Amino acid sequence: MSEFVGAKKLARIYIDTQDKFESKPLYEEILLRAKDFGMSGATVFKGVAGMGVHTKIHSFELLSLSQNLPLIIELIDDESKLKDFLTSIDSIIDEGMCVMMDVEVISYKHK
Repeated sequence: MSEFVGAKKLARIYIDTQDKFESKPLYEEILLRAKDFGMSGATVFKGVAGMGVHTKIHSFELLSLSQNLPLIIELIDDESKLKDFLTSIDSIIDEGMCVMMDVEVISYKHK
């Protein structure tokens, strides 16, 4: 997989745990679409707290029945592929943010 080493782009998609697509978690749908799109991989991170455009702080509350915590989905690939993928999922994200930045892949090992 040496073709994956070098200058790439990192895309981050910021959503919440309560975001849904057709009654299932939005992050699951994004991961399935990333797989179908042939993305190199994706990782979902759950934040312990966050604040978004509505300036409401989302954090873990022990006694709350439902938690709304921030999620970040990271994908690393070529810029054109990431842009095409982000465009393809734009319609399923009602609220969120997507960003892209430069990264350099130093090592990528795969069996």
